[in-house]
Amino acid sequence: QVQLVESGGGLVQTGTSLKLSCVASGRTFTRTTVGWFRQAPGKEREFVAAFFRSNDRPYYADSVKGRFTISRDNAKNTVYLQMNSLELDDTGVYYCAADSTIILSSLRDHRAYDYWGQGTQVTVSS
Repeated sequence: QVQLVESGGGLVQTGTSLKLSCVASGRTFTRTTVGWFRQAPGKEREFVAAFFRSNDRPYYADSVKGRFTISRDNAKNTVYLQMNSLELDDTGVYYCAADSTIILSSLRDHRAYDYWGQGTQVTVSS
Protein backbone atom coordinates (compact mmCIF):
# COMPACT_ATOMS: atom_id res chain seq x y z
CA GLN A 1 0.00 0.00 0.00
CA VAL A 2 1.24 3.46 -0.90
CA GLN A 3 0.09 6.72 0.64
CA LEU A 4 0.68 9.89 -1.33
CA VAL A 5 0.40 13.39 0.07
CA GLU A 6 0.60 16.47 -2.14
CA SER A 7 1.35 19.99 -1.04
CA GLY A 8 2.37 23.33 -2.48
CA GLY A 9 -0.78 24.46 -4.23
CA GLY A 10 -2.11 27.98 -3.99
CA LEU A 11 -3.46 31.07 -5.70
CA VAL A 12 -1.00 32.72 -8.08
CA GLN A 13 -1.03 35.14 -10.98
CA THR A 14 -0.36 34.29 -14.59
CA GLY A 15 3.31 34.15 -15.48
CA THR A 16 4.45 33.19 -12.01
CA SER A 17 5.76 29.90 -10.63
CA LEU A 18 4.71 27.28 -8.13
CA LYS A 19 6.31 24.06 -6.94
CA LEU A 20 4.27 21.07 -5.88
CA SER A 21 5.54 18.20 -3.75
CA CYS A 22 4.34 14.64 -3.40
CA VAL A 23 5.61 12.55 -0.51
CA ALA A 24 5.13 8.80 -0.52
CA SER A 25 4.96 6.51 2.46
CA GLY A 26 4.46 2.80 2.70
CA ARG A 27 6.61 2.14 -0.34
CA THR A 28 9.49 3.79 -2.15
CA PHE A 29 9.31 5.18 -5.66
CA THR A 30 11.88 2.67 -6.89
CA ARG A 31 10.62 0.79 -9.95
CA THR A 32 7.38 2.76 -9.70
CA THR A 33 5.84 5.09 -12.22
CA VAL A 34 5.04 8.36 -10.46
CA GLY A 35 3.16 11.15 -12.10
CA TRP A 36 1.07 14.26 -11.84
CA PHE A 37 -2.42 14.72 -13.16
CA ARG A 38 -4.79 17.64 -12.91
CA GLN A 39 -8.50 18.16 -13.08
CA ALA A 40 -10.33 21.36 -13.81
CA PRO A 41 -14.02 21.80 -12.88
CA GLY A 42 -16.24 19.94 -15.30
CA LYS A 43 -13.32 18.35 -17.11
CA GLU A 44 -11.74 14.94 -17.12
CA ARG A 45 -8.56 14.30 -15.18
CA GLU A 46 -5.62 14.87 -17.50
CA PHE A 47 -2.01 13.81 -17.58
CA VAL A 48 0.61 16.42 -16.75
CA ALA A 49 3.96 14.68 -16.25
CA ALA A 50 5.45 11.41 -15.02
CA PHE A 51 8.57 9.37 -14.51
CA PHE A 52 8.14 6.02 -16.22
CA ARG A 53 9.30 3.12 -14.07
CA SER A 54 11.19 1.15 -16.72
CA ASN A 55 13.52 3.85 -18.02
CA ASP A 56 13.11 6.50 -15.32
CA ARG A 57 12.66 9.16 -17.97
CA PRO A 58 10.30 12.11 -17.59
CA TYR A 59 7.31 12.48 -19.89
CA TYR A 60 5.19 15.59 -20.28
CA ALA A 61 1.87 16.63 -21.71
CA ASP A 62 2.33 18.89 -24.72
CA SER A 63 0.46 21.67 -22.92
CA VAL A 64 3.11 21.92 -20.19
CA LYS A 65 6.29 20.95 -22.05
CA GLY A 66 8.94 23.62 -21.61
CA ARG A 67 7.14 25.18 -18.64
CA PHE A 68 6.83 22.36 -16.11
CA THR A 69 9.58 20.10 -14.77
CA ILE A 70 9.11 16.89 -12.84
CA SER A 71 11.92 15.86 -10.53
CA ARG A 72 12.47 13.48 -7.68
CA ASP A 73 14.45 13.03 -4.49
CA ASN A 74 14.65 9.32 -3.80
CA ALA A 75 16.21 9.85 -0.38
CA LYS A 76 13.12 11.81 0.66
CA ASN A 77 10.72 9.64 -1.33
CA THR A 78 9.41 12.82 -2.86
CA VAL A 79 8.46 13.85 -6.37
CA TYR A 80 8.19 17.51 -7.34
CA LEU A 81 6.47 19.45 -10.07
CA GLN A 82 8.03 22.81 -10.80
CA MET A 83 5.52 24.92 -12.69
CA ASN A 84 6.75 28.06 -14.43
CA SER A 85 5.01 30.61 -16.63
CA LEU A 86 1.65 29.57 -15.25
CA GLU A 87 -1.39 30.16 -17.42
CA LEU A 88 -5.09 30.42 -16.64
CA ASP A 89 -5.65 26.96 -18.14
CA ASP A 90 -3.28 25.47 -15.55
CA THR A 91 -5.94 25.97 -12.90
CA GLY A 92 -7.20 22.79 -11.31
CA VAL A 93 -6.69 20.21 -8.62
CA TYR A 94 -3.32 18.57 -9.03
CA TYR A 95 -3.00 14.93 -8.06
CA CYS A 96 0.02 12.75 -7.52
CA ALA A 97 -0.36 9.18 -8.73
CA ALA A 98 1.75 6.05 -8.61
CA ASP A 99 1.69 2.54 -9.97
CA SER A 100 4.23 -0.26 -10.28
CA THR A 101 2.78 -2.12 -13.28
CA ILE A 102 1.98 0.56 -15.85
CA ILE A 103 3.16 0.05 -19.41
CA LEU A 104 4.33 2.99 -21.48
CA SER A 105 1.22 3.11 -23.64
CA SER A 106 -0.90 3.68 -20.50
CA LEU A 107 1.33 6.32 -18.95
CA ARG A 108 -1.09 9.16 -19.74
CA ASP A 109 -4.23 7.26 -18.73
CA HIS A 110 -5.35 8.14 -15.20
CA ARG A 111 -7.35 4.91 -15.04
CA ALA A 112 -4.11 2.90 -15.10
CA TYR A 113 -2.85 4.25 -11.77
CA ASP A 114 -3.70 2.48 -8.52
CA TYR A 115 -2.52 5.00 -5.95
CA TRP A 116 -3.60 8.62 -5.63
CA GLY A 117 -3.09 11.51 -3.31
CA GLN A 118 -5.88 13.76 -2.09
CA GLY A 119 -4.95 16.57 -4.45
CA THR A 120 -3.82 20.15 -4.05
CA GLN A 121 -5.60 23.14 -5.58
CA VAL A 122 -3.77 25.39 -8.00
CA THR A 123 -5.58 28.54 -9.06
CA VAL A 124 -4.06 30.87 -11.61
CA SER A 125 -5.61 34.32 -11.92
CA SER A 126 -5.01 37.18 -14.32
